[in-house]
Amino acid sequence: MSSLDWLSRLFEIITVRGRLDLRCYYGAPWRIDQGPAEAGAIPYHAILAGSAMLGDPSSRRPVHLSAGDILLLPQSPRHALTDGSGARPRPAQNRQALNLLISENDGEGERLDMLCGHFVVAPPHDRLLRNHLPPRLVVHAGNRDESSGTGTAAQLAGLVALMRSESEAGHLGGRAMLNALSAAMFALVMRLASEADEPPVGLLALAGNPRLAPALKARQFQEKLGRSASDLLTDIRMTLASNHLKEPSTSTAAVADAVGYHSEAAFQRAFKNYMGLTPAQWRKAKKTFQG
Repeated sequence: MSSLDWLSRLFEIITVRGRLDLRCYYGAPWRIDQGPAEAGAIPYHAILAGSAMLGDPSSRRPVHLSAGDILLLPQSPRHALTDGSGARPRPAQNRQALNLLISENDGEGERLDMLCGHFVVAPPHDRLLRNHLPPRLVVHAGNRDESSGTGTAAQLAGLVALMRSESEAGHLGGRAMLNALSAAMFALVMRLASEADEPPVGLLALAGNPRLAPALKARQFQEKLGRSASDLLTDIRMTLASNHLKEPSTSTAAVADAVGYHSEAAFQRAFKNYMGLTPAQWRKAKKTFQG
């Protein structure tokens, strides 16, 4: 088996696609209401210039976002971003550029420049991320590593700068380029978050602490993950199983063995309990959906 870091193995299991939806140019006062997102979608907002306030119903304290901040909302909730003034927002108008939608208003206060999009993860892979990422994740792709230019924050800042440039130009293939860059952004955000002195509870804590990744029975595991080791193991097993079941020539017994079940019957029960369908029903549904 090839040697891969824990986060790379995660991206071998799941497929994350990116989609840039719009670019916002607002002068204060302004307000954006979004969500809940479609199933399997993780909204993101990248602040290019200006600042924003995110209402946080869980703590009742708004979260301040500044230029260089990238916000991910893995739970795909209904959410609002504002300029923080509390004033009645100026109405926004949308116009379709060649490769994305532009949203603007005529506000005269502090200007906001922001990219808004989604990361899209197909089921059941979306459950693995939804269960094991924090409900709100903010990273800063600012000037932290400008001296060397090689750190993750600098790499992320460079990628966002490329997205900014690409969104301003009408280049051939621009939409495909912006979506591909969005997918790369997800990987860099995960890496940067895992490098924090205190990574968020969940998968990122494991990615930032390699000693805990293989040690599913470690005492610190539930504290770092926020869920039990068996929960994560089940999520990973079912995600892998769904990948194997896409192969028509692979028997259910072979899938059960591949994901660590000692009997096909035990796997059948676990899969139906997790997915709501038997492996055969899941395989048939996927085949019907894919045509």
